[in-house]
Amino acid sequence: MPSFDIEVKIMPRAGLLDPQGKAVGQALSALEFESVGDVRVGRAISISLERPDRETALADAREMCDRLLANPVTEDYEVVVESAS
Repeated sequence: MPSFDIEVKIMPRAGLLDPQGKAVGQALSALEFESVGDVRVGRAISISLERPDRETALADAREMCDRLLANPVTEDYEVVVESAS
């Protein structure tokens, strides 16, 4: 069965408070990095899946996000599926 490398990027929804992003932005300013705009902090998850095809791997990864990996109320996610090399 083919293997797929899944990359999931999870970010706080735009318009919601992001205390970690705000803290990082303030720290960058304190370190004299000028012209730093909005900073958002999220997380990345890498998953290796064996599935019969890319579409099944993508559907399963999205279900994982919906059921466990991302909070659908406060977070958005992006899933990228690539064939394992």
